[in-house]
Amino acid sequence: MSTQLTLPERAFIERMIYNDYSFAAIGRSLERSPSTIAREVLHYRCFIRRLPLPGENDCLQEGTCQRNTICSKAGPHGCFAARCKYCPEGVVCTTICTSYESSQCSLLDKPPYVCGICKKQKTCKKIKAYYSAHKANVAHHKSIKDAHSGVRKTPAELRKIADIIEPLIAKGQSLNHICTAHSEELGISERTLYNYIDKNVFKVRNIDLPKKVVYREGRPRRILTKLEYQYRQGRTIEDFNSYIEANPELSVVEMDTVKGSREKGKVLLTMIFRKTSFMLIFLLKDGSQNSVIQVFDALTDLIGIAAFKRLFSVILTDNGVEFKNPDALEHTRSGIIRTHLFFCDPQASWQKPQVENNHRLIRCILPKGTSFNKLTTNDVNLVCCHINSVLRENLGDKTPFDLMDSKDAKLLLSSLNLSPIPPDEVILSPKLLKH
Repeated sequence: MSTQLTLPERAFIERMIYNDYSFAAIGRSLERSPSTIAREVLHYRCFIRRLPLPGENDCLQEGTCQRNTICSKAGPHGCFAARCKYCPEGVVCTTICTSYESSQCSLLDKPPYVCGICKKQKTCKKIKAYYSAHKANVAHHKSIKDAHSGVRKTPAELRKIADIIEPLIAKGQSLNHICTAHSEELGISERTLYNYIDKNVFKVRNIDLPKKVVYREGRPRRILTKLEYQYRQGRTIEDFNSYIEANPELSVVEMDTVKGSREKGKVLLTMIFRKTSFMLIFLLKDGSQNSVIQVFDALTDLIGIAAFKRLFSVILTDNGVEFKNPDALEHTRSGIIRTHLFFCDPQASWQKPQVENNHRLIRCILPKGTSFNKLTTNDVNLVCCHINSVLRENLGDKTPFDLMDSKDAKLLLSSLNLSPIPPDEVILSPKLLKH
């Protein structure tokens, strides 16, 4: 049996009280102790009017009383011509008035603690009490919610937590990353930490959190596929799905580009492995087809054609002009096939969600409007290392680096000089590239 009373049990208590059953009889029917029933009624009973505070005038006639000659020393016009209930000398009129009658009924201090069976309740002017099962149930659940929603940490414990999270959030780290890296030191869950920040317990505010955003629900868009250009023949999203269904063991990579300011110049080529969420970032001198082809050729020379084919078996990208030479990307300079390239539908970037979602991490470090022309390859590699060192909830609280454990993956990382960053040193803000 549950230790907490349920709504049907409370309804039974309400019905039995007004039928003049004792707490003992009610307890036997519900297989509860009489003291449990008594505490329930005492704790959740409702009063018709507000109970007076200690020391407050609780006389039934307090609202209409006009007496000003209660004191034996009062003159013909009373003390200071004031009503006794407003005595300027501080005399409590209820202690000396012979007509005083308390508005609090003494019968409410005895079982059943409510006015349900009192014969005088229709004519009684005293404060009345009653028990409502519905209101008691609502009040009970509210008390449980309030008990779990408060800040149950001492000031010293909160200061210790603040010393851990505040400098890390200033680096642009997410709460998931911080909680995973410091779970034992914090001693609270990520959800609790979000609640504490909502209550302004720390100096950190919601606006400081990189992931504390509300996404507006996107409007459904009609996919425009008026023309199937030659470069898309056999490489559409339907062809991609069919190919993956027939070859589920193949490695899938999503590819895209990120542009800086409106001026012409350098852009970023991004490639993310779906299975590990590891994102490669390459700096291109411009957004041309030749720049992308050069990256493919350089990677092939760096790790070898066999490793390239295993790591980049299938690539899904959008219809950008830089990718509209699929034959040159799929084949080496000598004509050996190294990958299979497929294209999303026009205006359907959601078909490659992982690379689009990871672009927000790049934008934490390189906000929109930032020029990439001053960036170097070392800068881009540094951004890549920090982004891939973020602990991810969808990866079982591991980093993309942790999942790049195959022989080919380790060869790729060593060839590109990419290594993980310690959790506390991860920076996801423009401070990372301030020279």
